[in-house]
Parts: sequence; structure tokens; C-alpha cells
Amino acid sequence: MKKVFLTFVFALLSVVGFAQTVWQTDPMHSSVNFNIKHMGISFVQGRFDKFEGKAITKASNLDNAQLSFVVEVNSINTAVEMRDKHLKSADFFDSEKFPAMTFESSSLAKDKNNVYTLKGKLTIKDVSKEISVPVTFGGITKNQQGKEVMGFQTTFKVNRLDYNIKYDPTGAGVAKDVDVNLYFELIKQ
Repeated sequence: MKKVFLTFVFALLSVVGFAQTVWQTDPMHSSVNFNIKHMGISFVQGRFDKFEGKAITKASNLDNAQLSFVVEVNSINTAVEMRDKHLKSADFFDSEKFPAMTFESSSLAKDKNNVYTLKGKLTIKDVSKEISVPVTFGGITKNQQGKEVMGFQTTFKVNRLDYNIKYDPTGAGVAKDVDVNLYFELIKQ
């Protein structure tokens, strides 16, 4: 009887040890933002209004989590319609040919405090590149509906020329480097 009980306990621990939790982005409490220098003297800020993301975790933190995100290019919003139309054109994102930007993680490792190093493949237009970015884990709590939610954020730079966004290749009018700020709240599924 003792052997049967121990076998059951080990089987249960194995299942629990491999259990995965899926989290989906809450678009009302998340944002995908960017900031780019203009004419060397000022900045243009913008965001993407439509995006989806998912995290698959094995614990109540981001240790070894798998992350994936999709951003709809046509949802770009700089609050200037003429500029947004230009950014969707072949000069920049070419949204008709490349309607989405994607990210797929390859690893996520904890550094110190609640900071992680996220590595993965970022695809913009027809270019996929490995990137490594810092991620600050905000933690897990319950929202007003009693559902578990997780928060994290990251800030990093992307050289737009690396992704075939070649308009003004000198960077005199539109800088080469784009500051990206992502804030995500995800709901446990």
C-alpha cells in the first residue's frame, strides 16, 4: 500500500512540475510605444493600438517562460494622420506586404531583483534578428474580477535600418535608432 501511495505522489508531482500556465495580454492595461528623434532636435512619439501577446509559465514568475507577441502595423498611431499614412507606406513599414511585427522568445533568465534577460527573434518586415532585452517583472496579483494578472515591462533600442526601414538612411531627418517601450499586463487563462 505504501508503494502505491508513493507512486501516486511521485506521479502527481511530475504532472504538477510540468504544468504550464497560459497568460494572454490585457489590451486595456498594456501598450506598445516608440520614440524616435526627428531632425536631430526633437522627438516623435507613437504607439501601436492593436497587438496580442501570450506568456506560458511554469511557476508564479517569469523563470523560463515562453513569450510571443504580434503587433498589427496598420494600428500605428502618432496622432498625425498624414505621418501615420507615410509610416504604413513602402518608405517605412510597407504594411500591405508586411502587416505584422512579431517576437518569439528563445530564453528568459532571471538576473537580479525582478530583472530578467529576454532573448528571442524579432521580425519586422522581411528581417528576423535575435535580440536581447531587459525585462522588469512587476509581479502577480488579482484584478477586480478576481482573476490572476501578471505585469512586466521592457525598454530597448532598435536600429530601424537593420529591419529594412531605409527611409532617410543618413538618419539626419529621422534617426536610425528607435526607443521601444512595452508595458504588458497579462491575464491568467
